[in-house]
Amino acid sequence: MVVYDNTYDVIVVGAGHAGCEAALASARMGCATLLLTINLDAVALMSCNPAIGGLAKGHLVKEIDALGGEMGKNIDATGIQFRILNTRKGPAVRASRAQADKQQYRLRMKRVLENQENLHLKQGEVTGLHVEDGRVAGVDTRLQVRYLGKTVILTTGTFMRGLIHVGLTNYAGGRAGDLPSIGLSDQLRDLGFEVGRLKTGTPARLDGRTIDFCRLEPQYGDDPPVPFSFSTERIDQPQVPCHIAYTNERSHDIIRSGLDRSPLYAGVIEGIGPRYCPSIEDKVVRFPEKNRHQTFIEPEGRDTVEVYPSGLSTSLPIDVQIAFYRSIEGLERVEIMRPAYAIEYDYVDPIQLHASLETKLLRNLYHAGQINGTSGYEEAAGQGLIAGINAALQVQGREPLVLGRSEAYIGVLIDDLVTLGTREPYRMFTSRAEYRLLLREDNADLRLREKGHAVGLLPENEYVRFLEKRERIEAELARVRREKLLPSEADPVFMEEFGLVGMQNALTYEQLLRRPDITYAELSRLDSHALEVNPAVREQVEIQVKYQGYIDRQLDQVERARKMESTRIPDDFEYFGLSGLSTEVQEKLRKFRPDTLGQASRIPGITPAAISILSITLKMRGEK
Repeated sequence: MVVYDNTYDVIVVGAGHAGCEAALASARMGCATLLLTINLDAVALMSCNPAIGGLAKGHLVKEIDALGGEMGKNIDATGIQFRILNTRKGPAVRASRAQADKQQYRLRMKRVLENQENLHLKQGEVTGLHVEDGRVAGVDTRLQVRYLGKTVILTTGTFMRGLIHVGLTNYAGGRAGDLPSIGLSDQLRDLGFEVGRLKTGTPARLDGRTIDFCRLEPQYGDDPPVPFSFSTERIDQPQVPCHIAYTNERSHDIIRSGLDRSPLYAGVIEGIGPRYCPSIEDKVVRFPEKNRHQTFIEPEGRDTVEVYPSGLSTSLPIDVQIAFYRSIEGLERVEIMRPAYAIEYDYVDPIQLHASLETKLLRNLYHAGQINGTSGYEEAAGQGLIAGINAALQVQGREPLVLGRSEAYIGVLIDDLVTLGTREPYRMFTSRAEYRLLLREDNADLRLREKGHAVGLLPENEYVRFLEKRERIEAELARVRREKLLPSEADPVFMEEFGLVGMQNALTYEQLLRRPDITYAELSRLDSHALEVNPAVREQVEIQVKYQGYIDRQLDQVERARKMESTRIPDDFEYFGLSGLSTEVQEKLRKFRPDTLGQASRIPGITPAAISILSITLKMRGEK
């Protein structure tokens, strides 16, 4: 074994979306960082859908950006179609989504990594951890090189013992065209980690030249496109349309005819797949009453003919794939450029992590991304960012950054993982957040910019811009609470239109904005200053005014829960023999090892009475 002649503060294994954010975060915080990956040409590669954001996922990207991460900036620079989803619904569930130029996204992120101070990129397959005295001290590669590091972050994606399935044919691979990672998950199991098996899949990539787009329904992006990053002023690159197509009864018959050769239904695949993103054969079997399923035909970039048929992932044999895709109207002559496939891979049960994403079994080792059982680029990137921040803070001798469920979707994501674990690929939804009116996309910077700056991740110029925006919001809120509409000076047409005729007392502009039928557009008819308010400031003021009662109610709920969330439970706390707790509760607490009383309260089967006993015991022992 050759020991490399440099010791790093942070070693990141894997350069997917989690690995990129982790490496950039630790390097930007001043730590000497090594990023190791099997293939340097596949940095930030979009293995599945060439898009960023979506319902709840857009919230994660905004939060990553607010903390100082890169994903939002990267998609702003390489996006080819931007849309805000759920615009007819309330602000809590509105979400940003952007189609990416797949290759440009990858190349720009690699360029950012290569030009980042304190960050070193190397190609190599990590086959094991170097452990000393119960803590990780580096990694070993297949070429017998040992890299020493004070902390290690594993962001292995779908590579650990990856197995690709097309029909009843299978072969080892981390994704199509890449080698798997062999040996690492076996060592983790030997170290005491609970290692499981999951499955995911991806559609075929189709030749756009062989599709009759005139017979498909075009879907255009927003004009003007709205950026993800709070630092991006506008999107300048040209935008392209996607197209909508549908399966039909013939498509479904073709799928049914091939089920005997589907690895899903032949018992070949043992891993559990994503419940919320099923393969097309799953959809056909589980929903036989549906005579069609929608697909979005999405371009993979401006300079390629490859397109991605969203929602049509499958692991059926190639001959069935060809017949199935060609059964769709407009795709009768379509050519498959890359076949669809399913992939099985190892993951590590995330209940073995602290909320900092450091493992409980091995000090200085962090896990982020699909190794924790999640699905999606955004979920991975959010975890990678937090792992990178906390590895750097560990090296610097500082307390970890832990985001609460009331502070960020990233906090909800991590708390769900480390408190509940997962037995299927975890996907973020707005419904998972009990405080989602507080956790909107639009206020991610107001929630998290201070935290990003405090850990040393947010550049000073971006922080100054944020402070200026926050001051303008506060000033505008004060103004609309102060300025009034006087009955004697009111425009009669306005009064008639909004049912204010006969009004006796003056109304503040805040009271007017509180009405559902009055926005800043209407207010500007009375108030010339309203036209001059920055759009981002205007949005914040309007939301805070209109939803103030609901927001205050959620803030009260957060305050009531704060005490439990801040009550720490020592790592070595002994639950067995604790008077008043049933044997079942003691066993669950010992298995999950919650970090806080709040985490303990969310473990299934832990009763309020058990939490009261635990709270009293901690207080008596001086833990509060």
